[in-house]
Amino acid sequence: MGIIVWCVLFAIVIFFAFVATRMAAQNKEDSLHDTGLAIIEFGRAFPNEAIRQLQATKNGQAIFVRLHDNKAGLMRNMARHFSCHLIEPGRVRVASSETGRGLEIEFLDAPSHNGKFEFASAKEASEVALWLLGNYIAEPDKDLPSGNISAANKQ
Repeated sequence: MGIIVWCVLFAIVIFFAFVATRMAAQNKEDSLHDTGLAIIEFGRAFPNEAIRQLQATKNGQAIFVRLHDNKAGLMRNMARHFSCHLIEPGRVRVASSETGRGLEIEFLDAPSHNGKFEFASAKEASEVALWLLGNYIAEPDKDLPSGNISAANKQ
């Protein structure tokens, strides 16, 4: 009789362990796919920045954020927490990946965020690249010199 009780207890423990690992795997898999969570976490990190648009990577481990004044940000899953980064103008380098659906990004202010980011489509990758390129040029570099007017601009 005692061995049956121990077998039943062992089966229950194994069942709960299986359920717990499945739930943990599902939470890890969901990561940043919940855009509501991304909005809350980025808003908590940068309360004075208004979010215009979000674009998640294919694996959901990073979300790029387009802000109201053409700034950009990045929210990344860092295992046990989310890291939010506001991208400063002129402090990022962007190149297309080999697949055409991704970007290789180098953050000069935060090298820990450097990496390759793959998106579901080339359209999504190009949209994020445009956000970053709008943020890529530092404010002093945006003004054209007044002395060098091209023939196309003369009327």
